[in-house]
This record gives sequence, C-alpha cells and structure tokens, in this order.
Amino acid sequence: MDIIDYLNRQGGAARASQLKKSGYTRAAVNQAVALGVVVKVRRGVYAVPGPGVLTSALAAGGRLTCLSAAPVYELWTLNTATFVHLCRSHPTSTPGVKDHGRPTHPRHAWLPVVGLADVLLHALHCLPELEALVMVQSAVGNGSISLEFLFEKCQGRRNGKVRSVLDLVIPRADSLLEVLANTYFVRAGLRVRRHVVIPGVGEVDFLIEECLVVETDGATHFEPRAVKKDQRRNNKSIVGGYLVLRYYYEDVVHSPDAMVAEVLAVLELRRRGVFPVGTATRQTRMRSF
Repeated sequence: MDIIDYLNRQGGAARASQLKKSGYTRAAVNQAVALGVVVKVRRGVYAVPGPGVLTSALAAGGRLTCLSAAPVYELWTLNTATFVHLCRSHPTSTPGVKDHGRPTHPRHAWLPVVGLADVLLHALHCLPELEALVMVQSAVGNGSISLEFLFEKCQGRRNGKVRSVLDLVIPRADSLLEVLANTYFVRAGLRVRRHVVIPGVGEVDFLIEECLVVETDGATHFEPRAVKKDQRRNNKSIVGGYLVLRYYYEDVVHSPDAMVAEVLAVLELRRRGVFPVGTATRQTRMRSF
C-alpha cells in the first residue's frame, strides 16, 4: 500500500512506530518527506500535507477527545470545535488546545483518539448542556453505549449537572432536532408524546397536548418529493382533527424560544375555541418509545 494511502486510512497522520510496524522503512519515509508528499509534523510524527485535527493531536502529543473526537465516532454535534480537545500524559500550555483528564477506558483501536466512553464523559463535563446532550443521544441511540453505563460513571454529588443532562436523553431520536425540541417542549410544561402513529397519516414526531402535531424537518425534507409528501401529511392530519406545525433546523437550533412561543400560542387559541375540538385523540396510537 502506498504510504499516502496508509496515512489517509489512519486519518491523515501516524507515528513513526506505526509506519515501521506496517513495513515502511525510514528511508521510504524520508524519501516521501523529501518529495513533499508527506510532512514531518514533529519528531516521530508524519502526516499528509494540509491541516487536520488528527495531525494536530499527534503534533501536540495527545489523543482527541470530547467535541474534537465526535466526527471519528460519527456523533451529532451542534458546533464544530474552536480548539483541539486532547488527552495528554503531560499537559502543557499549548495555544488552541484544551486538555482533559487522562483516559480511563479502552482507546480507539488505531487512531490517536480516546475511547467513546471517555469522549462522552469528557463532553458531559466540558460542553454546554445541549451540546453534550446531542452527542450522548446519538451514541445511546445507535447502540454504541448504554445510558445505564454513563449514569453509573457519573455518580456522586459533583456529577449532579451531568446526570441532569443524561436525564434528557430519550429512548429514540431520529435527529438531533428531535431531542432538542423534546427538551424545549417538556421544559415549557407541555404534555408530549413522541413517534405517535396517526391512522391515514403515519408516524409523526410529536403530538402535543393530544391535539397539535409538531414535525421537525431536516435537510432531506427540502427535496421536492419530500415537500409534497409532507404537505399531504399535513392535510390528512388536519382532516383528522389535528393542528399541525413544522419546524426546521434554524427554528429548533437557533430560535427555540420563538418555536415554543408559537406552539403555546396555537394551544391558547384552541383553548379559546378558535379551533374546534375534534375527536383526534381517539384516533391515535403510540409506539413503545
């Protein structure tokens, strides 16, 4: 295998010891550096040219964790890391680097990244509440880690805030929009059911106060066929006696207060009799989520 291909498979960078074990001699590595197809990041660390977070980790003598490791494990995130989150044996003051405690769980098999358990535990102690929540939700939701395990690791009085984030994890969320919207609706004191199946409509994201369907739509809902399908679902929901609101990424992530205010306004109008009360609540059934 070409040394460039090897480095790319390793995430863009590798230690000299890894290269040697994989059969690349010192002469071959030096030749690649001389040709400019490989760069020497620091002593004993080589990478493909160009910036890369894994390269930064190796250059700083550490392993990625927290938000910086989220892409490796394909976790949901609200923001990209503005600095590199690392675990290092001997932390030093390094510009652009945030050091976390030493890892206590098995690390990634070949990349300079700590294990998923440490990534999430560091995120829970480091990131703002909702940023940590979406990372944990995606890992729990895809079965990579159990919520019970994380609770077990977060006992004690000092971990009260961390457990409050874990309390927000729901059994199923098909997107980060769902877990965020659920958090906002519940905190507004609303009665919320998730993934409710409405005859003739199908499964909806939320049924609030047994009368208002709320859908949270990601990028795929902008495709022409998806738009038509969603509009027809809206029509069937209304014919069935439900009110319907739809929200997108910008609404849920950047304007949650406005979203909740609209939901409350619609419910208030219904309470006042502006929208007639139908028989919708007798037509629904809920899956066990």
